[in-house]
Amino acid sequence: MNRTVDVLVVGAGPAGLALAARLAGAGAGRVEVLEREQDAGGVPRHCHHGGFGRPPRPWLRGPAYARQATEAAVGAGASVRTGVTATGWAGPLSLDTTSPAGLERITARAVVLATGARERPRSARLVPGSRPAGVLTTGELQQSVHLYGQSVGRRAVVVGAEPVGRHAVRTLRLAGADVVAVVTERPRGTTVRGIPLLTATTVSALRGRGRLSGVALHHADGRSGVLVCDTVVFTGDWIPDHELARRGGITLDPGTRGPCVDASFRTSAPGVFAVGNALHGVESAATAAAEGAAAAASVLAHLSGAAWPDAGPPLVVRAPLVWVTPNRVTGLAEQPLLLRSGEPLTGPVVTVGQDGRLLWRGRFPGRMSPSRSLRVPPGWTTLVDRGGGPVVVRAR
Repeated sequence: MNRTVDVLVVGAGPAGLALAARLAGAGAGRVEVLEREQDAGGVPRHCHHGGFGRPPRPWLRGPAYARQATEAAVGAGASVRTGVTATGWAGPLSLDTTSPAGLERITARAVVLATGARERPRSARLVPGSRPAGVLTTGELQQSVHLYGQSVGRRAVVVGAEPVGRHAVRTLRLAGADVVAVVTERPRGTTVRGIPLLTATTVSALRGRGRLSGVALHHADGRSGVLVCDTVVFTGDWIPDHELARRGGITLDPGTRGPCVDASFRTSAPGVFAVGNALHGVESAATAAAEGAAAAASVLAHLSGAAWPDAGPPLVVRAPLVWVTPNRVTGLAEQPLLLRSGEPLTGPVVTVGQDGRLLWRGRFPGRMSPSRSLRVPPGWTTLVDRGGGPVVVRAR
């Protein structure tokens, strides 16, 4: 079956729902949101800790936040369809989809990729060893416990001392597991009271047949050993869910590994936008929702006939920085840029330059963590030479 809509949003997480609510409320025509899961709301559906919303509300838990976002989009007039998977592109602005109802080809005036991010599993992290049960990511753990009520084991190890690791520890304890250690390859990490933190340590192998029996550890100073456990949870190490963008030939940024966009969330493909954690791996639900809402103005302008700009100079980073988003400059940015470092920095001085010209310089007080982004003011983007070389961001 072939259908047409005005705006097709792929992904009903915080970013996609916030965008759909804003567009439908502004009279953008038929706004349709596709979600491959059976329920809308994205990752917050199985995050039972508080602190969701902007500003963070301690009493607002993930499932309630997801319901509110879904109700806001539907209440504004958007159509939210669950259990529908976009399988590929049939044209520049046409997507093939599949669902229990059958196959569809949907053509839109604008397509928005709000596909979110996922944690890289053990296989993608190249951890060798056997392939026993009891090896999870944080998302798999939370779904097992909160959505399906499954048990996860008695002795657990959490790999990754990012803030999301705390949520993994909390979920494991809720499921009755004893967390015997948190392991991180970084020189420091987020501590959890009562649980040993093993820094500068990597998981060198998994042990066990049928069920996990332990993890082999290797410390940076050469020490090694085996920690007995029946469950290991790999946390953090997020990557944008970029398969649909890649299949559509949309340019990906080598740093974020998500679609390359300008400050108006426009990709390299005319008519195709990208928002939220599909751009940069994990940020908070509030940040993703704010990006979705901010993208509405750009989508509305496109629907009104605004020209799609040239690519403009790329926005790149130098070590120890690992990514910045947006990734190219086509005009004035109205939202702060997100910047991430690969290692801890204290009181970093960040500079932005192009072809030997200093465009901006600023010092950030405190510590820059690899698990959190800095927000760089956008005013300097007016100084960029659209015909010049790359715009380079550095930190020291």
